[in-house]
Amino acid sequence: MTDKAFLAPVLALIIWTLLIWVLMYARRIPAMQKAKIAPETAKSPDGSWKQDLPLSVQASAHNYNHLLEQPTIFYALMFYATFAGQISYHLHYAAWAYVALRVLHSFVQVSAGKVMLRFSLFSLSTLVFFAMVVLVII
Repeated sequence: MTDKAFLAPVLALIIWTLLIWVLMYARRIPAMQKAKIAPETAKSPDGSWKQDLPLSVQASAHNYNHLLEQPTIFYALMFYATFAGQISYHLHYAAWAYVALRVLHSFVQVSAGKVMLRFSLFSLSTLVFFAMVVLVII
């Protein structure tokens, strides 16, 4: 397997993260305009202005932030595995499973879906990630 093919899940998750970024602003800008929230008011990311936004708008922003959290160590692990010569089909398929679970997690979160389903998908993706670390270690 080539490095390029092995790292395809990394590129897929990066592209997904950028699509969620587009969704976040496609929802946020019109919602801010509708709620008459001036950009100057939104200086603080923790300001009270967020309470005036619908849950779906907040959910897409939360999901974008989530895609910048745990996946960063997924990226690091994949590049480590590549540079350390730890590329394997098992790790590659586990990486695709991780990406698929993160995408499903996004769908549930941006639709303001059931919290327990979202938590289950997050937990499962984390378990897959743990398995990936073990595959790199052994």
